[in-house]
Parts: sequence; C-alpha cells; structure tokens
Amino acid sequence: MEDLLRLMRSTEADRQTALHDFAHLMIAHGEAERASVHPVLVSFEDADTVEHIENAHLETVKVLYALLRVREIGSAEWDWRLQQLASATARHTDEEERTLVNKVRESLSRRCREELGAGYARTKADLLTARCGSVAHVHRMVRTAVPV
Repeated sequence: MEDLLRLMRSTEADRQTALHDFAHLMIAHGEAERASVHPVLVSFEDADTVEHIENAHLETVKVLYALLRVREIGSAEWDWRLQQLASATARHTDEEERTLVNKVRESLSRRCREELGAGYARTKADLLTARCGSVAHVHRMVRTAVPV
C-alpha cells in the first residue's frame, strides 16, 4: 500500500490507476481480515479493542472515499485528501501491527497461523478478483457505516 501511496503522489505515475488499485487492496484487506482474522482475535483481545480496530478501518475507508470523489488529480484538494489517507493508513497499520498481529503471532501455533493466513489470503484474493474497491462499493460501505 505504501508503494501505491507513493505512486499517487508522483506526477509521473498513473495516479488514477494507483488510487483504484489502492482502493481494491485496502477494501480486500479489511474485509478479509474482518471475516477471517477478527473472530480469532477476540480470543486474545477484548471485543472493545477489536471493535476499535474495525472502526479505525472504517474511518480510513471514509477518507479513501473522499479521495475517490476528488474530481481533479493533482489539485490542492487531491493533495490534502491523499495526505489524510496516508496518515490514516499509517496510524491504523501501526496500531494493528503493534497490538493484534503481535499478540496472535505470540499466542497461536505455527500451524494455526498458517491456516489463518491461508483463509485470509483466499478471501482477499476472491475480493480482489471481484474488484471490491469500486467507488460504488466503497460508497455503500460509508453510507451504511458498517465496520469493515
């Protein structure tokens, strides 16, 4: 995702394609994580922490949607929304990696982690194939405000 953010900042890159690739990747990651990983995390973390992580992801989805709606790539609004997306993504990723991912890594056997990862990867691949980051889908997610 960091590479795609870098491309979205570059005036020499296909920023529109990078944005849409980022959207698909971010939505697929969040939905696959919610479906495959979060049910297991509740065993290691309290439900409030998992809910906080899901709400943080939803907030990042809202920021993504705002960027998807910007009419002119490279405008001041584009740059501002892109910076918001980069910041929200970094905060969410850092928090998730420091808390939940490390707890699971320390608490589950290697075999369990591999099975969990395989389920996550399958779900994510299916979502990417379905182009889950379309503007219409992201809009529905924001409109219904269901944690992803």
